[in-house]
Amino acid sequence: MSFLTRRQLYGVIAVMCAAAMGYALYAQYVLELEPCPLCIFQRIGVIAVGSLALLAAIFNPQRLAAKLWSLLIAVAAVAGGSVSAWQVYLQHLPPEQVPACGPGLDFMLETLPMTQVLEKVFKGSGECAQIDWTFLGQSMPFWVGAFLLLTLLLALYNGWRQTR
Repeated sequence: MSFLTRRQLYGVIAVMCAAAMGYALYAQYVLELEPCPLCIFQRIGVIAVGSLALLAAIFNPQRLAAKLWSLLIAVAAVAGGSVSAWQVYLQHLPPEQVPACGPGLDFMLETLPMTQVLEKVFKGSGECAQIDWTFLGQSMPFWVGAFLLLTLLLALYNGWRQTR
């Protein structure tokens, strides 16, 4: 990766996130896989990482500023990855321990205060534990978490590497 400038690597991260979101929309609208509330929060994490990486590519930070941008990207990646890890945990619970399905995210956002919405979403529900899609034996939340870990590592490498 040392053949890429800082700006280019931030751009690569932004393009990777755009591609991931493109696949998420393909899965939703072509494969007809409806995202659960936790999936929506993972998408927000990917969008945040991509948006921050795009801004970093535009501003082309150097030295300390590059470290700060990389930390912002890392925080967004950790937040999204934590949601992914939680959903993978829910998916591996025994069926009798899976929380019951609750109301949809749209309904909760319209009727409940945001603190209660977040509390209910992160407790999880039956729909969040359901596995509708796999690749190499792993569910989509697993792959989103792996993707966000990769973006985290790239961002940290990019912020702390020595440039010529």
